[in-house]
Amino acid sequence: MSSYVKGFINGRIYTSFIPRKIVDSFVVINGRIVFVGESKKTIDIVRRFNGELIDLDERTVLPGFIDAHMHVDGVGTSLNTLDLRGVSSIEELKKILREYAEKSSGRWIIGRGWDQELFKEKRWPTRWDLDEVVRDRPVILTRVCGHAAVVNSKVVELLNLRSIDSPDIVRDESGEPIGVVKENILSMVRERAREEFSDEDFEKFFLDALRYAASQGVTTLGFVSCDLRSFNTLMRIRSRGPLSVRVRIYLSPGKDPNGIDLSTLELIKRIRISRDFGDDYIKIKGFKIIADGSLGARTAWLSEPYSDDPSTSGYSTIDKERLRKISEDVDNMGMQLAIHAIGDKTLDMLIEIYSRLRGGRHRIEHASVVRDDQLERLRELKPVLVVQPHFVVTDWWARERLGEKRIKWLYRFRDFIRNDIPMALSTDAPVEPLNPWETVYAAVSRGGFSETPYYEETREHSLTLEETLHYYTIGSAYALLEEDLLGSLEVGKYADFIVIDKDPFETDVKKLREIKVLETYVGGVKVFP
Repeated sequence: MSSYVKGFINGRIYTSFIPRKIVDSFVVINGRIVFVGESKKTIDIVRRFNGELIDLDERTVLPGFIDAHMHVDGVGTSLNTLDLRGVSSIEELKKILREYAEKSSGRWIIGRGWDQELFKEKRWPTRWDLDEVVRDRPVILTRVCGHAAVVNSKVVELLNLRSIDSPDIVRDESGEPIGVVKENILSMVRERAREEFSDEDFEKFFLDALRYAASQGVTTLGFVSCDLRSFNTLMRIRSRGPLSVRVRIYLSPGKDPNGIDLSTLELIKRIRISRDFGDDYIKIKGFKIIADGSLGARTAWLSEPYSDDPSTSGYSTIDKERLRKISEDVDNMGMQLAIHAIGDKTLDMLIEIYSRLRGGRHRIEHASVVRDDQLERLRELKPVLVVQPHFVVTDWWARERLGEKRIKWLYRFRDFIRNDIPMALSTDAPVEPLNPWETVYAAVSRGGFSETPYYEETREHSLTLEETLHYYTIGSAYALLEEDLLGSLEVGKYADFIVIDKDPFETDVKKLREIKVLETYVGGVKVFP
């Protein structure tokens, strides 16, 4: 029997969503789909090649989900460190930290997932809160958004944060750091903490993340903000065999944490690596640049002050001239840009820079706050907007940040479609759950069942189920420049698909998030369970 020829028969197989097409079988040879149609024909082809027939037993099959923007390293780390999602008070945070510290033997204590908006104390945690629990080891607990963290006094001393003059270090009225760090300073602290992990630790984190993605039905990952250590780790794993899922890489352009005296961008230029360097499982696509922060941390750069803190409008995390130079370099290399822009002021900067580039299908990550006048420019430029529908649910406090006028500018998915602006869906995991059905539910419901306070003002931006699945598959493939290989179950494409326990088109909206992945296939090979 040929292991290279497989026929999948007797299924309810959605090959695409716009238009919605359903067949009952397909044939895979060497990881690619070569026939889509009736089971009778599939059986005939497979028998001719002495291949393998797999009966789907009338179960539902979809193209594998493509998460166009997530952090493989962050997901792997989160799976192996302290999880603080859903913590409702600082006292509860301290209790969980204490219990974890008693069991953990690592030199650093690392956690993620807290949100001060959920705390009954209605304030940010401080280093003094953490000191009550852990004084002898460095502690870094990152906010759910990944743009702010709280550290204990051990970290303040270890990195000499008192002596650093930066708006990314929050201080009290006397000028003393309170332990809250943001953006560039957070990146510095995070890199210092990551140095404690061995290469073996890193490999475990990545293997866990890839296996977890497969279990969730995500067959391709757009890995953003990938540094060289992460890339090297993935390549070591790949040298031993196929990965659980495909990974498309957007490198961080800045200084490499391994002590190399060149920026990663300059290194890639000098050794003349081009776009799509790699193989079917790992490819370098371009560079990810962070240009502002998050709404949750009030570091996203807005054109007007925050409604709940008029003292700030947020800020850009990169000098405009430096961003322009990096963008031109990446564009000239034929690589793809993926630039983070949550605030509308940051989007102004990107529109200006993108309008001067020679071409290429560049991306804008998040595009969270978009004014009416910016829609017209985006329609002209047509960058791919890589959005995260689950933000709608978790940013339930957004009206307080933005006010009545600007809340209508938030997560304008329907307007992007109306204006024919390319769009892809993603999770930004571990910021949001990697589970695609949580994202599908959020996109279709727009938080209407979870009491999102601004639902009525923005309900028109709900997506249909067809639209959501389309932009989560072929839309994301387009963002990765691989719509000819990924995103639908058509002849010539990779046989990346999932088998699920119920048909989403026959499932109540409230129960979409309950759909379970039974099996995941990459290149026609089962990778889960």
